[in-house]
Amino acid sequence: MSSLIKSIKSGKGIIRDIFRRINKRDFSGNTGQAVKNSSYQLTQNLLTKIGSLLFTIIIARILLPDKMGLYNLALSTIVLFSIFSDLGVGTALFTFVSKALGKNNPGKAKSYLKKLLRWKIYLLLISGGILGVSAYFIANYYYQKPIFFALLAGIFYIPIQGIVGVIESLFKINNDFKTPLYKEIIFQISRFFVVPLIILLLLKFNLSNQKIIFVTLMTISFLYFLIFIYLSLKAKGKIKFLKVKEIPLNRKEKKNLIKFILPLTTISLSGVFFGYIDTLMLGHYVSEKFIAYYGAAFSLVGAASVLIGFTSLAVFPIFARESGKKLESIFKQTRNFTFLLSVLGAIFTYFVAYYVIRLAYGIEYLPSVGILKIFAILVMVSPLTGLYDIYYTLREKTKTIMWLLIVSTVINIILNIIGITYGLNNYGEIGAVYGACIATIISRVFYLIGGVVFRKK
Repeated sequence: MSSLIKSIKSGKGIIRDIFRRINKRDFSGNTGQAVKNSSYQLTQNLLTKIGSLLFTIIIARILLPDKMGLYNLALSTIVLFSIFSDLGVGTALFTFVSKALGKNNPGKAKSYLKKLLRWKIYLLLISGGILGVSAYFIANYYYQKPIFFALLAGIFYIPIQGIVGVIESLFKINNDFKTPLYKEIIFQISRFFVVPLIILLLLKFNLSNQKIIFVTLMTISFLYFLIFIYLSLKAKGKIKFLKVKEIPLNRKEKKNLIKFILPLTTISLSGVFFGYIDTLMLGHYVSEKFIAYYGAAFSLVGAASVLIGFTSLAVFPIFARESGKKLESIFKQTRNFTFLLSVLGAIFTYFVAYYVIRLAYGIEYLPSVGILKIFAILVMVSPLTGLYDIYYTLREKTKTIMWLLIVSTVINIILNIIGITYGLNNYGEIGAVYGACIATIISRVFYLIGGVVFRKK
């Protein structure tokens, strides 16, 4: 209890300081830079999550649970493969380029970017290719659902979405959070209007579910391509270190880079199953509409978690430039602030679950209410987990994350097998969904506890 009171008091102090700086437009020093970054990042996160929620709600109401379940399953599978296109390269790019710029060495930053971008492109192409080859088997033998064409859309979705993510990271590394904000505005507005209109047009022509989901995902991929063009044009003028002469990496720097990435590769592979094993297994065991119920609740929780944890990403460049006591001080203040928001967010989510589902998705999705109430725990856990991940990454203790993820993933898989099969056999398909929810929560709580314990050591 005393720890909770202390965290709340610390959080209140941080909130007062943030509003004071915003009111006076005082963005001096590292704290001021963090506040400025946080302001833009919070705005972007609000646009991203509110826009994504509105988009999801609209198409969920248009498609109804059966078609929406197929859309969720196809998109989750594509995102699963897209994670194989990173394998720690994105984190390494953010970390090493930030540190090089922090040491006022833009030539070295460009060299890190060039090498890591080359690796990223290779992984994107390989991931898209593997998805294309395995799509038929996944759709028709594992899921046994009509999403083969939808999975093929991932061949285009994965590379373009991955490159957009890299370019956006460069702006944030350069402490430019404004351009990504504008990018998000353009993307959300275009997606909000274009995709629902396309879906309504497809429904009018009575196309099959499979073709509807395929065209929907291809439309989203095309919108990402337009964003890629926009960011590329902006990068030429705003990211100055791209124009400097490259300073080649020496053998030691290349070795350190590989040494940094190798544990992150294991982390990424473990993170694939840690984050998506529930959806993958539910896709095999339950029908489309129950996947839609699960996805409806999870999307709301994901939005709340990201909004609460916005400070983690915003202070990433600041973390990368600090060490020792300064790093610890910034981390503790950010953690206390995040903890306060997480607790309040979890309580709020639990008590308004029915009204949110009813208002947002409609009566067709009311089975999601119980799922959302259970997932309220994740609203408290997920933002803190993200903060500890960043802390360990910047302290170059990626092996700690690696082992925590491996153990948590094994626990997650075992508990999902037990929970889904037990729930399915005793309570039907909705029981399987509840089993997946409980398994996900237990494994993620274990992961967070592990992060807290190892940091103290």
